[in-house]
Amino acid sequence: MSLAIRFDDIRKDFGPVRVLHGVSFELAPGRIYGLLGENGAGKSTLMKILAGYETATSGSLLIDGQPQQFTGSRDAEAQGIVLIHQEFNLAEHLTIAQNMYLGHEKKRGWFVDDAAMNTEAARYLAQVGLEKAPDTRVRELIVAEKQMVEIAKALSRRARLLIMDEPTATLTPSETERLFTLMAKLKADGVTIIYISHKLDEVERITDEVIVMRDGRFVARGETAGLSRQQMANLMVGRDVSDMFPEKITVPADAPVALKVQGLVVPDWVEDLSFDVRAGEVLGFAGLVGAGRTEAFEAIIGLRKRTAGRIEIAGRPADLKSPRDAMHHGLTYLSEDRKGKGLHVNLSLQDNVTLMTLEHYAHPLLDMKAGRAALTKAVSEFGIRTGDLSSRARMLSGGNQQKLALAKYLQPEPDVIVLDEPTRGVDVGAKRDIYFLIHRLAAQGRAVIVISSELIELIGLCHRVAVMRAGRLQATLTLEHLTEEELIAHATGTH
Repeated sequence: MSLAIRFDDIRKDFGPVRVLHGVSFELAPGRIYGLLGENGAGKSTLMKILAGYETATSGSLLIDGQPQQFTGSRDAEAQGIVLIHQEFNLAEHLTIAQNMYLGHEKKRGWFVDDAAMNTEAARYLAQVGLEKAPDTRVRELIVAEKQMVEIAKALSRRARLLIMDEPTATLTPSETERLFTLMAKLKADGVTIIYISHKLDEVERITDEVIVMRDGRFVARGETAGLSRQQMANLMVGRDVSDMFPEKITVPADAPVALKVQGLVVPDWVEDLSFDVRAGEVLGFAGLVGAGRTEAFEAIIGLRKRTAGRIEIAGRPADLKSPRDAMHHGLTYLSEDRKGKGLHVNLSLQDNVTLMTLEHYAHPLLDMKAGRAALTKAVSEFGIRTGDLSSRARMLSGGNQQKLALAKYLQPEPDVIVLDEPTRGVDVGAKRDIYFLIHRLAAQGRAVIVISSELIELIGLCHRVAVMRAGRLQATLTLEHLTEEELIAHATGTH
């Protein structure tokens, strides 16, 4: 069952750009390793080489002491090495079982044996605690359930080494607990697990050893028990990041209400939601998966049907039919799905930055010089790290894509900004940059709403936090009541 891995002077070039610079370290079998590093540190590229999705430009990968060069992920899976991608790799129109055995179908004679696949899939679904029939279509699942399908699929491959890339990004606390229990069982069975996460509290809790990469290089490793979260963060960014959150500014008592919502109803999702946010205030929205936070704001800006509710922006009624309507009223919303809804990843950085205010750059032909100036300013103001201003958005790391999305949605200079999971999948250095950006926006007198599943984030950033549960507002907590215990109690209905 055991599987020993060694990376020996691994280098990887994408054209003229070198992303891995002679990485060397080894992994003993039957341990859980936390692989840490900022976005762009080279973690994902190294893991794709291990899982057969990429080949190294030079260097050696040794498995149980024998050199290996995989020509694809199937070669790696044959050795028991399985990568669970951060972005789901599922066919929405197929069933759970069909997804789990896609490319590895069980057959009876010439025909696919769906009954056999369903029977075996049910066993793995039970193992990960997903109570869904194997013949359920994947499109009918919520995001957290799709994550569990990915894990069940990996287990069906008889994994000896499992690579998990941000596996809890979409899971509730109870689902995360179930995953950790499963990981402990796999470890006891001799499976090696590489756990990539920016949630250092989880790394501290679940891993045996931490390996840190920075700028495409291996920089440190150590027993998890001997490292504090602060030390892990400092190793990742190469500097002290003890001041993660800026000091909160005081919101004047007479600050005008920037956005007021009364009696919002979103069919099947939200019932009678009322709240307001003032200029210069950071208002948080907490709640478990399915609480209705995202659906509420999609309805407010016209992306989702609402059957009741009054919306006022700067004291005036606003009947918003579309995101463009909302933008013209000074309200903008950045989706939690930055690749699917926030950015056009196949367009250039300049096209993304100027897209929402295109009329400012067309006279009627596009003013490329003005567009380039806008991009240059955004790169400077938002700290977007890119080697080439003409590159496409998909070439950026996750943290830099998020900064680009923020630059794009702030181009119209809105007075009310809604940020849905603004730091999901973002490294600790980029998180700090985004926190200070939010502080800067509030200091400019703008109202900022932050929807987040990270309680520490809400406590560190917000003046007040609205807690939703099952589509209803449970409480709005002020500074003196902002604790993890209070937030969890209201979110779970145990207050």
